[in-house]
Amino acid sequence: MMNRPWLTKMLIVIGIPTLYAIILRLFFGIEKWSDLFSVMSVSFLCCLPTIVGILTVYFSSEEKVRNISYRIFVPWIPIFIFFIITLLVSLEGWACWLMILPLFLIAASIGGLIGGYFKLRKRRTKAYISLIVLLPFFMSPIESLIGAIPGTYEADTYIDIHAPADKIWSNITRVGEINQRQDKGWLTRLLGMPRPVEAVLNYNGVGATREAKFTKGLVFHETVSEYVDKKKMVFSIKAFPYEIPSTTMDEHIVIGGKYFDVLSGTYELEKLDNKTYRLHLFSHFKLTTTINFYASWWAEWIMKDIQNNILQIEKERAEKS
Repeated sequence: MMNRPWLTKMLIVIGIPTLYAIILRLFFGIEKWSDLFSVMSVSFLCCLPTIVGILTVYFSSEEKVRNISYRIFVPWIPIFIFFIITLLVSLEGWACWLMILPLFLIAASIGGLIGGYFKLRKRRTKAYISLIVLLPFFMSPIESLIGAIPGTYEADTYIDIHAPADKIWSNITRVGEINQRQDKGWLTRLLGMPRPVEAVLNYNGVGATREAKFTKGLVFHETVSEYVDKKKMVFSIKAFPYEIPSTTMDEHIVIGGKYFDVLSGTYELEKLDNKTYRLHLFSHFKLTTTINFYASWWAEWIMKDIQNNILQIEKERAEKS
């Protein structure tokens, strides 16, 4: 009996913020309102965790709120519960949540500090809390009117290879089947993203094409636009979302989709000395969101992981052939 008031209080402190997060996610996921209320927006990705933090601390006892650590870390609890629930009901994918987790935790802690200020201030705070809870619903339509500004970014990688130029180049133009031992892309593996399988150019020269095949049905259609034998190859990249099974990638990070697309790639072979060449691989990709400031960091990291993995494979094969 003595534990019931404590349990009730915990249900309020943790349950109400978690319920708010779920309701907001469901509302922002309604397809017919997607033009006004998008999950890939500042209104959702920044406001939701901040408000969860505010509510968690505001509904806590004043004694606990006076502890700064409580205000910073306790708001993480409803965030993690919210994540687990959305994963269990397949509302979101593992990769998507893992990428936004740092943003959510920081925003939740900031919200906790704001909630502590309101809690300790005491006077006329209920009206402010009510307005804050409704903020995403007013802010998102305004954000949609401003619109997402497309941004183009570059991921630049390189590796030094101790092999003749012709052997290196042959492994660039024709990447044979990649086995599990050679596949070392740790970040993309952690995110459960498709793994590289093979990529074979039909001939060496401008206009040549190849299909860079990945697991789970992902295929990059590449067309060579610039070619200098054993020195440089530039190619456009196109992924068609309708070719990719819906279970392959989260809809918010699908390549060639509404928010993320890879545009082009370039190989350049630089001679360092008689026995060593530096192989450069860089790509250009496009993001179309209102959170490019955060999404571009993750996208570049993912692209570099993919490219470094391919470069390692090409180095190993060139040096052994």
